[in-house]
Amino acid sequence: MKIVFLDVKTIGEDIDLSGFDALGEVVKYPFSTPADVPERALDADVLIVNKVQINEQTIGQAQSLKLVCVTATGTNNLDKPYLDKRGIAWRNVAGYSTESVAQHTFAMLFYLLEKLRYYDDYVKEDRYTNDTIFTHFAEHFYELKDKTWGIIGLGTIGRRVARIADAFGARVIYTSPSRSAPQNGYCQVDMDTLLAESDIISVHAPLNEYTENLIDRNVLKKMKKNCIFLNLGRGPIVVEADLASALEQDIIAAAGLDVLCEEPMSADNPLCRIKDSKKLFITPHIAWASIEARTRLMSIILGQVKEFFS
Repeated sequence: MKIVFLDVKTIGEDIDLSGFDALGEVVKYPFSTPADVPERALDADVLIVNKVQINEQTIGQAQSLKLVCVTATGTNNLDKPYLDKRGIAWRNVAGYSTESVAQHTFAMLFYLLEKLRYYDDYVKEDRYTNDTIFTHFAEHFYELKDKTWGIIGLGTIGRRVARIADAFGARVIYTSPSRSAPQNGYCQVDMDTLLAESDIISVHAPLNEYTENLIDRNVLKKMKKNCIFLNLGRGPIVVEADLASALEQDIIAAAGLDVLCEEPMSADNPLCRIKDSKKLFITPHIAWASIEARTRLMSIILGQVKEFFS
């Protein structure tokens, strides 16, 4: 068997992949362009990919190909009708990053809620040294207890965030962009109610016809002025130019983003204008990427390959 990793650097170089070596020949490419794939996939039995497009143009000549494994939950990069036509199986992985993304959601929230960058700078710039009193009150923050946390998209990650927020004493409500049936034990509301009542709003929804460009100027204007908005779903759920304007005009208090419309971030992204760390905190799509989550991910992929060929 020949196993080809087409963009192995998207997994990280600190994850042990030696288990795949026991299955046959393993070839790893750091990244692959669409033009690279036809030759690299030519005699592969298994392709392991993250973002690479898999379609007739890229794998049309790969006559040995039997299985495509996506090292992610989303499978927008797969031409599934073409794979079905060829009889090529595909696998993705769900649930591997729930704890990691939920943890990062709260890391982003507390960074913004408690103005942690400001206070870190205050100490490191020696402004606390020999200050007049032991506490510095320049930036205010509030308790999470009794605040309303609105969740857009109550899947596995959304439910985990809801449980943690509840443990902090927050009131949790959620809305379903696709208008799915209410989930037992959770308070479902319509979108307008969630926008009007929430002190914190976090997005944990997939990108689809219900969520693309969902958070635009009109939606942002319906949020509270003190609202902290967090997007840990997909970048195109947010109209970035509208969010930048909302932050500049103090329509909402702050935003934390782990996902962007274009990744890596483009130089002309309107959010580049926002330099105030109390208003905007962006992390480079790392919420999913704890050591445990990536190890779990590749362990599941290895199991999928073994199971398929057994």
